[in-house]
Amino acid sequence: MTQTIAPRVRTVVLLLLAAACALLAGAAPASAHAAVTGSDPAQGAVVDKAPARISLTFSEQVAMSGDSLRVLDPEGKRVDAGEPSNVSGTTYAVRLHSGLPDGTYTVAYQVVSADSHPVAGAYTFSIGAPSKTSVTVSDQATDDGVVGWLYGFGRYVSYAGFIVMAGGAAFVLACWPRGSGVRPVQRFVASGWLTLTAATLALLLLRGSFTGSGKVADIFDLSLLGQVLQTKTGAALVSRLLLLAAAALFIAVLFGAYDKREDPQEKRDLTFGLAIGGVVVAAGLAASWAMSEHASVGLQAGIAMPVDVVHLLAVAAWLGGLGALLVALYRAPADAPVDASAVRRFSRVAFGSVLALIATGTYQSWRQLGSWSAFTDTRYGQLLLAKIALVAVLVGVAWISRRWTGRLAETVPASAEREKARVGAGAETSVDAEPEVTGDDRTDTDSVAGTDPDSGEQPDSRPAHAGEQPDSGPADTERAAQLARQRAARDAALQKRLRDADPNRFGLRRSVLAEAGVAVVLLAVTTVLTQTEPGRTEQDAKAATSSSASTSPDTGASGALTLNMPFDTGGENGKGIVTVDLDPARVGGNEMHVYVERPDGQAFDIPEVKVDFTLKAKGIGPLPVVPDHIATGHWSANGVQIPMAGDWKVDVTVRTSDIDEVTVSKNAQIG
Repeated sequence: MTQTIAPRVRTVVLLLLAAACALLAGAAPASAHAAVTGSDPAQGAVVDKAPARISLTFSEQVAMSGDSLRVLDPEGKRVDAGEPSNVSGTTYAVRLHSGLPDGTYTVAYQVVSADSHPVAGAYTFSIGAPSKTSVTVSDQATDDGVVGWLYGFGRYVSYAGFIVMAGGAAFVLACWPRGSGVRPVQRFVASGWLTLTAATLALLLLRGSFTGSGKVADIFDLSLLGQVLQTKTGAALVSRLLLLAAAALFIAVLFGAYDKREDPQEKRDLTFGLAIGGVVVAAGLAASWAMSEHASVGLQAGIAMPVDVVHLLAVAAWLGGLGALLVALYRAPADAPVDASAVRRFSRVAFGSVLALIATGTYQSWRQLGSWSAFTDTRYGQLLLAKIALVAVLVGVAWISRRWTGRLAETVPASAEREKARVGAGAETSVDAEPEVTGDDRTDTDSVAGTDPDSGEQPDSRPAHAGEQPDSGPADTERAAQLARQRAARDAALQKRLRDADPNRFGLRRSVLAEAGVAVVLLAVTTVLTQTEPGRTEQDAKAATSSSASTSPDTGASGALTLNMPFDTGGENGKGIVTVDLDPARVGGNEMHVYVERPDGQAFDIPEVKVDFTLKAKGIGPLPVVPDHIATGHWSANGVQIPMAGDWKVDVTVRTSDIDEVTVSKNAQIG
C-alpha cells in the first residue's frame, strides 16, 4: 500500500506547486500601492502659459531619485531642470526650463511607494494648443517582466520558507516533542530555514533592478545593491538575515541538545527557554515583512504592524504545523509514529490560529478596503474574496481531519495490543510463519530467512560434528549482532505494515494531504494579494481622478475658476480633496466658495480652512482670506479682491486637528 501511496503524494504535491506557480505567473503585473491622486497641470489640460514646474500628488509618500520625474517635449527631449523635490505632504514637483514653446508635453514618473512597491506611469498636457508628439512611453512597468516575475516568486518562496521553518519547529515543540529526533521532520524544518535564507539573499540582489530599470543585467550591479541597503526594504531584508542566524542556533538546539535530554525537569526547562526564544525570533522575522510593506503605511500603521505580525505567526503555526504533520504521517519511522495525542494537540493549536486569523484578517480587510463595494469593485477585494473562500475550504477539510483524529484515538489502544501480540507471535514462530511483506520490507525478511540479499547464497547449515564445540570467536559475535538487526528490521516491518493498514490513519493522511494542497494555493493567492494595490487606495485614486476630471480649471463663458487640490495632513481622517471656486475670477470683487470632501466624494467638516493669493511676478501677497463656514464641508467668502490680472498662486491651508495641517497650492490665471 505504501508503495502506491508515495508516488501519488509526490504527484499531487508537484501538481499543486505547478498550479501555484501558474497562478503567480498568470497574475497581472504587481500593481503599485501608491496611486497618483492629482497633478498640476492636470491630465490632458491645455494651459495658456508654460508652467514653471509640474507636480504630482500621490496617495502616500514615495521615494524618488534624480530621474523619477521626467518631462519630455513633443520631440522627446527632456525639459525638466534639477531633481524632484517634496513640496508638501505627498506632493512632489520638478522645475521646468523657461520659455517652453507651445505643444503637447509628456510627464513620465517612476517612484517607489512607502510599502516598497514600484510606481510608474505617464500622462500629457499641452501649452497653447495640443500638437503631435513623438514620445512613446512603454506600458510595461519595471515589475512586469523577468525581474518582476523572479521578485514575485522570491516573495512566495520566502513566505513558504518562513511558514515551514517556524510552523514546523512550533509543531515539534508544542505538539510532538518526540519528533525532534525524527530525521524527516528535522530535514523539513531545516529546508524551511535554507529556503528563507536563499530567498532573502535573492530578493536583496533583485531589489535594485526591480525598482529601477527592470533589466536582468542590473541584478548583480553592486552600486544598486548599495542603494538598496539604504532603503527601508533593504534594512528589513538585512535584519531578516541576522535573525535567520539566531534561528539557525534555535534549530541546532531543538534537534540536538533538546532531543538528547532525558531528565524530565531539564527537558521542561529547555522547552520553556526554546519556546520563549523561538517566539521572539519568529516575531522578529514576521516584523521584517510588517515594517516594510502594507502594514507600515496608511491608516493606523502603529496598530496595523503588530496585528500583521500576529497574522503571520498564526499562518505559520497553522500551515507550517500542517506540513510537519504531513511529513510525520508519511515519513516517520515505524518505531516512532506520530500518535493521536500529538494530532489532537496540533488540532487545538490550529483552532487557536484560525481564531487569530479571523480577528486579524477582519481588521486588515477593513483597513485595506474601507467599504463593502471594494470587495467587488477592486482587484484587491476580489483576491481577498478568493482567499476567504480558500480559508473556508481549508477549515472544512481540517474539520474532517479532526474527525479522523478522534477515530484514531479510539482505536489506538486496541491496535497497540494487536500489534504487541502479533510481534510476539512472530518472534516465536519459524520463518515459514512470517507474514508476507512487499517492497523494501522484503529485503529485511529475506535476511531473517537466512538469505544473503546481495549474493543469494544460503548460509552454512551443516550440522556440527559430534564432539565439536560451537565457535565462540568474533564470527559468532558478528553473526549474533546481524541476527539481532534482522529481527529488529522484521519487527519494524511488522509495525509499519500494521500502522499503514489502519483505515483511520489512512483517512487522516488523505485529509491532511488535501489540507496541504489547499494551503499551497492559499499561499500563492496571499502572495499576489500583498503585491496588489489596496482597495481603499484604488477607490481613492479613482475618486480623485473623477473629481479632477469634473472640476478641472475652467474659464468658460461664466468666467468662473475651479481649482481642485488633493490633500493629506497625515493624521486620522487627514485625506481629502479641497475645491476652490472663484467667480467671476476677474480683477475686483469675487465670490469664493471652498468645498472639502473625502476621497469618496462625501463632504466633511474640518476645524479650519484658510486661503492666500500671491502674485509673485509683481510681488503682491500673500493676500489672506478666511471664509465663513456655511454648511458641512462648505465655506464661503464675498468680496474677495483681486487687485490685478496675472498668474496667481492660490495656497489653501487645511487643518484637520489641533496638530495636523497641510498647505496645498495651485497656480491660476485670474483677470
